[in-house]
Amino acid sequence: MSKSKKLDFRPNEFVVYPAHGVGQIVSIEEQEVAGISLELFVIAFEKDKMTLRVPTHKATEIGMRALSSPDVISHAMKTLKGKAKVKRAMWSRRAQEYEQKINSGDLIAIAEVVRDLHRTDDQREQSYSERQLYEAALERLTREVAAVSGGDELAAAKQVGDVLESRIAA
Repeated sequence: MSKSKKLDFRPNEFVVYPAHGVGQIVSIEEQEVAGISLELFVIAFEKDKMTLRVPTHKATEIGMRALSSPDVISHAMKTLKGKAKVKRAMWSRRAQEYEQKINSGDLIAIAEVVRDLHRTDDQREQSYSERQLYEAALERLTREVAAVSGGDELAAAKQVGDVLESRIAA
């Protein structure tokens, strides 16, 4: 892996870590691990009260990426407006696929999970595991939309909610 890749990310920049969502690079530090000196990104996930240290040379390899562009956000919103695509597979298999999509860090895949698991008031109640997956995907989506648009999660949640409601009205 080339050394130039690690310079894609800078302190105070927001990034997306696939398994945890949107975080902010607090600093880049040197740390000695098992006698080897490593350069690490220190990423803070404010909502989860968590700090993650990622080796700079592994960041892109593990899927860490910059925030989505506004074009990708609008594509995700279009995805939300689409018709839910629920496979006829067993729930455990679908749940596994949804989990993989959420942890992929791909905003479009996360939007697909939100679209597929969204329930209106007149639809049957979600199971506990369905609700957990839906809320995890919705949270990841709204956090990234908020970070791209300037940081207000409530406004981002309302924007996503409005898109989901407009789908039902159509």
